[in-house]
Amino acid sequence: MTETLSRRERQREATFTTIVETSRELLREGAELSLRAVAARMGMTAPALYRYVASYQELVDLVAFEIDRSATEEFRAAAETQPADDVAAQLVCAAVAFRRWALRDRSEFTLAFANPIADSACVRRELLTAATSGHYFNGLLLELWRRNRFPRPDLSELDPAVAEAMKDPVFPADVSAIPLEDRGLLWVFQQAWATLYGTVTLEVFGHMDPRVIESGALFEQMMRGWMPRLAIEDPDGRYAALLHDEIVRSD
Repeated sequence: MTETLSRRERQREATFTTIVETSRELLREGAELSLRAVAARMGMTAPALYRYVASYQELVDLVAFEIDRSATEEFRAAAETQPADDVAAQLVCAAVAFRRWALRDRSEFTLAFANPIADSACVRRELLTAATSGHYFNGLLLELWRRNRFPRPDLSELDPAVAEAMKDPVFPADVSAIPLEDRGLLWVFQQAWATLYGTVTLEVFGHMDPRVIESGALFEQMMRGWMPRLAIEDPDGRYAALLHDEIVRSD
């Protein structure tokens, strides 16, 4: 049975939507994101806004989650330009779409991915495991593994701390779909994500020669280097050509 929201609940949901939209407007304008700035833009007092978000960190968490969710729809749309049974092509297009979005919407990328959600004193598990983009990309990698059976380490081959983490991971993936004996696969997923995120972050923050960023050459080389690791065979160069064309189209 579909649960019907009350008028008050609908109003509350609408206010949360407006808070997110207003925050994203401020980010796109290059303005400071703060509770006071959001309240002023919405025509509210700061105390009234506190009824919805109790702190600056809560505001950041809310907006970051919604930014990530919205961006993931862009990655999904790019992937769906490829055949449903060609997961490798979908992964290529989704990864390029991630880079395209990050370079285009740098302030939103920064809020979503430079927002600390874990440190030595606190691990906010619900945020680390809920990222929409993480679930999407890891879902593609899992489907690719089911088809290609690319190499994955055995848990006994990993550092003990890593092996324990892979058994009960704080990671945005459907862990229930991966048997315990195959959990070394998650270590491959984490390395793939770290490489994708790391490369794009260097580009977004301009920590390399601008000509290299503009060319997309480092990103292209990174992606091509991962293809053999994921057992993506490309004898006719189709995936390499797709990758290059998508990068050029992004620019």
